[in-house]
Amino acid sequence: MEKKRRFPKIFTGWWTVISGGIIALWGHGFHTYGFSALFKPISSDLGFGRAVTSVAASIGRFEGGFEAPIVGWVTDRFGPRWIVIFGIFLISLGLILMNYIDSLWAFYLVWGVMVGTGVNVALSLPWDVTISNWFVKKRGVALSTRMVFSGLSGVLVLPLVAWLITVRDWRETCVIGGVVMALVGLPLAWFFLKPRRPEYYGLLPDGATTEEEATEESQMIEKGIAYAAEVEEVEFTVRQAFRAPAYWILIITNACHSLAQPAISIHGIPFLTDLGIDEIRAAGMMAMLIFAGIPLRFIGGFTADRIRKNQLRFIMGAAYLLQAGAFAIYLLNQTTPMIYIWFILYGIGQGAGMGLMAPMRARYFGRKAFGSIAGFSRLLMTPVGIAAPIYLGWVHDTTGSYIDAFKVVAILIAVSGIIAFFIVPPKPPARIGDIREII
Repeated sequence: MEKKRRFPKIFTGWWTVISGGIIALWGHGFHTYGFSALFKPISSDLGFGRAVTSVAASIGRFEGGFEAPIVGWVTDRFGPRWIVIFGIFLISLGLILMNYIDSLWAFYLVWGVMVGTGVNVALSLPWDVTISNWFVKKRGVALSTRMVFSGLSGVLVLPLVAWLITVRDWRETCVIGGVVMALVGLPLAWFFLKPRRPEYYGLLPDGATTEEEATEESQMIEKGIAYAAEVEEVEFTVRQAFRAPAYWILIITNACHSLAQPAISIHGIPFLTDLGIDEIRAAGMMAMLIFAGIPLRFIGGFTADRIRKNQLRFIMGAAYLLQAGAFAIYLLNQTTPMIYIWFILYGIGQGAGMGLMAPMRARYFGRKAFGSIAGFSRLLMTPVGIAAPIYLGWVHDTTGSYIDAFKVVAILIAVSGIIAFFIVPPKPPARIGDIREII
């Protein structure tokens, strides 16, 4: 008689979610959020202005735009494992090399090129592709779970970075970040990041079961396609996505909204310390903003799994309008107590929006070319990603304040919220080809 398992077997896809979340927790904690804590110490130590210091972040965004289509295609075609391992290696090496920089060109090369490339390659798109392949009906929950880990990086790792800077210095802090990234990230990526869809391993997405056992790989793939069709998911190629108006409206929406991210993640702590708030408290306020959005990241993904895809646009639009309103609340009454209200409301709106983006793209355009479609989207949004942090730094350098820049950010977020209501799901393509037909 066969013994029953003492503990139920966990679906392989969830190990991917957890391992990707842990890597994102540390990587985004040092790069995406930690740069705000590192910003003024680096600027002061090396004698850079804020616009000049911001260029390092823009270099990563510039590269990311051109790297994203390649990373997306490679992930769709060959799987994510090796490209993620390469990215983790670059992040680790770059953070360690930050200990030795003493010039502007070295700073741009190490932080902008090396660390920026590593983050672009290792922390985002390949994991989204893999999770979107391994989950269909539970995709929103799976993607949002990884995003919760990313959000926790701002709650747990950002204050740690700020504290390490005060007890050590910014150079040793970066070295610690690089060493931990290598020791933790490389084994997790190697053991838990699967190269292909679950159907290739005899499994269905979500850990679903099938009454009839498939004996051939092609039969399993067909079962996976039929399973995804139950939630109106259709496989688009990149060219077919390009022909859909929804693809371009989604890009415009994201482009208008993306100016807000560096306003908070890069210039947030400098803005707060300019007001006389000490760095540890400023990091805590940033952590509060991020923490406010963490439940909404999960709720957004949970909701995305349970409503018709035509309704996703309304939730996204409402989330973006809430973020714009949060900026407006502070701009109309610029006091320290109002910063807390601004940050909490913005965090809630940001969390809800982030929990919807990847599930919405997958629900609209399917799994097989997810990486390539998302990669080309990031390429087309590159100009905004480059200009945003530099613009905010330039406004501060020329006016001594971020207020004028915040006004522009608020207006553009509001515009993105209104446009989001018009992202109608695309009609299924006239011809649906083999899953290996990506372009």
